[in-house]
Amino acid sequence: MSTSRKSELERMQAELTARLERYHAHQHRQDGALDPDFSEQAVERQNDEVVDGLEAESEHELQQVKRALIRLEEGVGDLCEQCGEPINPERLRVRPQSTLCINCSDQ
Repeated sequence: MSTSRKSELERMQAELTARLERYHAHQHRQDGALDPDFSEQAVERQNDEVVDGLEAESEHELQQVKRALIRLEEGVGDLCEQCGEPINPERLRVRPQSTLCINCSDQ
C-alpha cells in the first residue's frame, strides 16, 4: 500500500470533513439569523444556493476519498474497480481518490 497516497487521502478526508462542517454551520445560521433588510436576505439566500452546490460537490468528493481508502485497505487500491487493470501511477499521483483507470472513467 502506498503510504504517501494513503496520507494524501487522509489529509483530503480531514479537509473535506472540515469544509462540510463549515457549510453545515452556514446553512443552520450558527453565525446568526438572516439580516432584517429584505435585499440583504435575498443576497444571503443566493449565497445559500451556492453553498448548497459546494456542499453537494464536497460530499461527492468525500465519498470518493473514503472509497479509495477502503480499496487501499483491501489491497486493491491501485487496480481499476471496473476492469481490474492497474491504474496509471501518474493518475493516482494527480488524483489519489481515483478508483477507475483513465479508459474506464471515460466510458
